[in-house]
Amino acid sequence: MRPLSAEELVDLDRYAGLRDAYRAAVIAHKRSRRVSVGEKVTLVFEDRETLRFQVQEMLWVERIRSPRAVQHELDVYNELMPGAHELSATLFIEITERERIREELDRLIGIDEHVCLVMGEGEREERIPARFDPKQMEEERIAAVHYVRFALEEPQVERFADLRCPLRLRIDHPSYRRETPLAPETRASLLGDLCGEPEALLTPDGCIAAGRG
Repeated sequence: MRPLSAEELVDLDRYAGLRDAYRAAVIAHKRSRRVSVGEKVTLVFEDRETLRFQVQEMLWVERIRSPRAVQHELDVYNELMPGAHELSATLFIEITERERIREELDRLIGIDEHVCLVMGEGEREERIPARFDPKQMEEERIAAVHYVRFALEEPQVERFADLRCPLRLRIDHPSYRRETPLAPETRASLLGDLCGEPEALLTPDGCIAAGRG
């Protein structure tokens, strides 16, 4: 996917009047792109529209207007943009008991080697490992939020598009073994990532697309 540019953003004054409607559109768009793998891990798949929203919100909250500062935010979020034949996601480890956060995170050290997209079944099963951002990794500690990528080859993209081929996300960490199939609407949305880019939810002149989600 193309990186975001400053020309695709709405200035703060116009954003004030469309923020609520835009947020609703993004929530609808992200609904099919959120996948829970068991009760503790959730992946939200990113694309140009989810990342554009995060940039717009950062500019709004921090009241950022200078072109240099705006470009800095774009550079940060463009690092999360999926490349060609690639899926990009934010992985959340969700622990509700505050007093158990560190204990539970410590149990999942090494999870970066145990997350994968699984295609097919039986002898035709194929595992595509998640690549975690190495800048976030430490040997003896683990964060609650990680950025991951799944890189597919052309034949794997073709299998992804074949509805006869089962798809699921799997975590096979010794302390957390869970698996969940990709729903049809999730699969359809992610296939768009692999083959192009989504229709714009927001245009630079402040128009919000209708009928999405």
